[in-house]
Amino acid sequence: MKFSVLLPTRNRLDLLKLAVETVRRQDYGEWEAIISDNFSDQDVEGYVRSIGDRRIKYYRTDRFVPVTENWNLALEKSSGDYVIMLGDDDGLMRGYFATARSLIEKFKFPDLLYSKAYLYAYPGVMPGYPDGFLVETGCGRFFRLSDEPFLLDRREGKKLVRDSMNFRLSFDYNMQYSLVRREFIDSTRAKGSFFQSPYPDYYASNVLFLKAKTILIIPKPLVAIGISPKSFGYFYFNKRERQGTEFLKNLSPQIDIGHLRDIILPGTDMNTSWLLAMETLKLNYGSDLDSGINHRRYRYLQISHVFREYFLGKSVSKDDLRNLLDHMHAWEKLVFASTLTVELALHSLYRKIKRWKIAAKPFAAFERFLNVNRKMNERRFNNILEVFEQVDPLDDRLDPPHAGR
Repeated sequence: MKFSVLLPTRNRLDLLKLAVETVRRQDYGEWEAIISDNFSDQDVEGYVRSIGDRRIKYYRTDRFVPVTENWNLALEKSSGDYVIMLGDDDGLMRGYFATARSLIEKFKFPDLLYSKAYLYAYPGVMPGYPDGFLVETGCGRFFRLSDEPFLLDRREGKKLVRDSMNFRLSFDYNMQYSLVRREFIDSTRAKGSFFQSPYPDYYASNVLFLKAKTILIIPKPLVAIGISPKSFGYFYFNKRERQGTEFLKNLSPQIDIGHLRDIILPGTDMNTSWLLAMETLKLNYGSDLDSGINHRRYRYLQISHVFREYFLGKSVSKDDLRNLLDHMHAWEKLVFASTLTVELALHSLYRKIKRWKIAAKPFAAFERFLNVNRKMNERRFNNILEVFEQVDPLDDRLDPPHAGR
């Protein structure tokens, strides 16, 4: 059984080297790593050549392309029986391939293996956490059903997709959680590329839970998702989303959004990209969906974001607020705007009375967004390879620090 690890990259050679090492140090040898270099200025090819491992294959685009296009390029170059997508600041945990193979054989070759993950923030990336952090994460409600791997009821998978269409996060969309059978990927070809929309993971993850015949849930963290100084997560959680969007070059919609001009509102690109992913899902698999897209809730989330950032976060200007109001319906101004204004004004007054600053606990909103496991490792890890070396994903305990560290 052969595994493919897709590694799209651009100008992050220092991080890519660490990700590659988490693959090379696995105790199972039948794998390939597909490095798709998105027109980097760095000598990624020279690095790959210096390793001298034929299982690591290098490809380069002839121009800077959107993230979705680069993901599909990497996928097209792969040949493994099962495929996982990693960011170049992510990593596999110890025993990933061996564990996956054992479970694949035990559960008769499922279309999807979906595991928990570790979320690793590099030192200095998250405000208030100068030493970084490591937490176990996985917001899927199905993780509460068992401590052992199990097959998910297909009806539950469709319920999760229904939540996505209603802009409610019931499972994590990041592709690092998913190990996908090649035969399933091939079965989606009639609908176009496997990765579609500005947020290709939002789209593909929901296709998996909607259409996969067998989904194996693994309630153990088998991968580490990195938040590095050069990641979208860094830009997003430091309120620099626009820079993150430019970093990914991902707001190049692959569908006609003409019918959405009266739906889309100013706000966070994350919600709008989520909307476009769901519109793409509906376009391709509308006959499999038992509900429509909740445009009203999308608009409420955008309105709420702008109002909260204007009154509390201060990352939204008066012009931004005025632009939003110009695009809102009269009833939205009456119901949403008036309610939010009162709520946020009272909250602001409460802060002043209690001398409580919203920045005092910057991780609080982050935790609510991801619904992470609150067990946090307080040791400092300098990089994701140290996480690989020191943490045992199949043990509830964290390994003690190595001698001399």
